[in-house]
Amino acid sequence: MRTLTIISHTEHYYDKEGQLVGLGATVMEINQLLSVFDKIYHVAMLYKNPAPASCLPYTSNAITFVPIPKVGGKKITDKLAIVRRMPAILKRISKTLKHSDYFQFRAPTGIGVFVLPYLIYLYHGKGWFKYAGDWSAKQSPIAYKFQNYLLKNQKRQVTINGSWPNQKSNCITFENPCLTDQEIASGHEITAIKKWNEKAIELCFVGRLEANKGLDVFLNALALLSEETKQTIKKVHVVGGGTLLNNYKSYAEKLNITMTFYGVLSRNDVHEIYKKSHGIVLPSKSEGFPKVIAEALNYGCIPVVSDIYAIRDYITHEKNGFLITELSAHAVANVLNAFLKIDSVTYQKLIEARVQVVNKFSYNYYNEHLIQSVL
Repeated sequence: MRTLTIISHTEHYYDKEGQLVGLGATVMEINQLLSVFDKIYHVAMLYKNPAPASCLPYTSNAITFVPIPKVGGKKITDKLAIVRRMPAILKRISKTLKHSDYFQFRAPTGIGVFVLPYLIYLYHGKGWFKYAGDWSAKQSPIAYKFQNYLLKNQKRQVTINGSWPNQKSNCITFENPCLTDQEIASGHEITAIKKWNEKAIELCFVGRLEANKGLDVFLNALALLSEETKQTIKKVHVVGGGTLLNNYKSYAEKLNITMTFYGVLSRNDVHEIYKKSHGIVLPSKSEGFPKVIAEALNYGCIPVVSDIYAIRDYITHEKNGFLITELSAHAVANVLNAFLKIDSVTYQKLIEARVQVVNKFSYNYYNEHLIQSVL
C-alpha cells in the first residue's frame, strides 16, 4: 500500500449542502493521483466563507482532508497570526506524515517559510516538492524568493514548470497536469468542427483580475486597435475574480467591443468558453506554465501569451500560438493584430500543432512521469 501526504495552501470550504470542496485545479489533480497512491492525506486550509464556483469535491474516501487554519495576508496582524499558529500547523503536519510513505509539498505558499525548513532539515522521510510558480523568482515576493532559495539548495527532488538556466539535477522539468483523457477526446471532437470566421472572432482572458496577470495591458491593447479591427471581434470573455472587477468593467465600456465579465466560474463552464473562443490572451508578467493555456489549446483556443520561461518551452510563435515579447499595450496590440488577421488555413495549422503540447498535460502523462522520475 502506497500512501502520500500532500501539504499545501489550497483553499477548502463546505458548500451549501455541507459537502467538503476545494480549489478545483488542485482537487482534480489529487483525485487523479489515486492511480498512483492507495491513500492520500491532504493537509490544507479550511475557510469559513462561501465556496467559489470553481471548487470541486474529492471523488474517493481514499482521500482524507486534514484541515489547518487559514493563515496569511498583508496586514501585520496577519503576519503575527502565522507565527502564533505555526506550532499547531507543524504538529498537525508531523502527525499526518507518520501515516505516509511519501510527502508532496506544494510551493510557493505563505506557510512555506516555516514548513519548508521543517521538511528539509528535520524530516527525513521520502518526498518531493512541487514548485508551480516562476522558478527564476526575480519578480517574486521575498517569502517566495526565500522558498526558491531553500529548494535550490537541498537534495530532494523538485518538480518545476519549464526548463531554466543553470537548472540543478534535482530540479526536474514537469508539466502541470490539467486534462483528463475524456477532455482530450472532447477537444479532438471540438477542433474537428471548429471554424475560423475573420468577422466573428471570440477571445478570452482567464485568471485573477489583477495587473500582474495582464488584464490591464490586454484592455489597453484592445483600445489601440483600429475600429475596423475591433469589428472583427465578436466578443471578449473575461473569467476571474478580484477587487478590480468593477474598474475593469468601467474601462471596458469605453472600448466599443462586446465584453462579458463572468467572475469565477466552474471548471466545466470555463471549458465551454474555450470551446467557442478562438484565442486566449494572457500577457502576464511572470508565471510557471498556467494550466489555462493547455486547457484552452485543447479546444482550439489559440494562446496569445507572454514570451517568458516555461511558456516558451511549449508555445512556439506562429506554430501553435503567438508570443508577446514585450508587455506593453502597443506590443500586445501588434501581436493581437497579427493573430486577428490570420486566415482559416493558418488557424487550422495552429490547431493541428496543438496535439503534441496538449498530450503532455494529461493526468495520465503526469502520473507516469511521476512514477518514472520521482518515486
